[in-house]
Amino acid sequence: MGSIRNLVPARQSDVSVRQRSRIAEWRESKLDKSILLIGEWREVQMIILGVDPGFAITGYGIVEYAGNKFRVLDVGVISTEAGLALSGRLLAISEGLDDLIGRYKPDAMAVEELFFNTNVKTAIKVGHGRGVALLAAAKAGINVYEYTPLQVKQAVVGYGRAKKEQVQQMVKLLLHLEKIPKPDDAADALAIAICHAHSSGSINRLNLKVNAGNP
Repeated sequence: MGSIRNLVPARQSDVSVRQRSRIAEWRESKLDKSILLIGEWREVQMIILGVDPGFAITGYGIVEYAGNKFRVLDVGVISTEAGLALSGRLLAISEGLDDLIGRYKPDAMAVEELFFNTNVKTAIKVGHGRGVALLAAAKAGINVYEYTPLQVKQAVVGYGRAKKEQVQQMVKLLLHLEKIPKPDDAADALAIAICHAHSSGSINRLNLKVNAGNP
């Protein structure tokens, strides 16, 4: 399983010393929380495993999202040998995802929804790989969030009809990477993770506004 580790160094958050201390205390605890309450604002704190499901190649991207800032923890692909039987290839994907989940303990898995493909055979194979990813998350008790290609492009680029090259360039920019991850499956997985981070941030801000209106 190929991977590129620690592409982006950790960056210091733009909060006060007192707030950073509270964040550090929370991180050291083992409470199962993904939202920090600091003063009158909330900081989304989570590790996201983005998965671009496939059969021959499954892309993955693991990012830490905190205070509207990203840090790449790992990115790469899980490749399967063409000569293996279907069951063997699915097992390789399963073992690879299990290893990543055990190592990084993500709070959420983001997966691209399966869309109609004119090549039915290819769509079925991708569906197999996608099913393995969903099962891996379920076994680990991780919530799965699904996004359409249009939603991913909208979240990353701001335009639902953006071209693949535009999405990849924005992934590179948002994650402060020196170059676009290769193969494309890895970059796509990071884009899906970014989509979930932005979606979670929007939901969090909406909840905060609603709660603020309640006594």
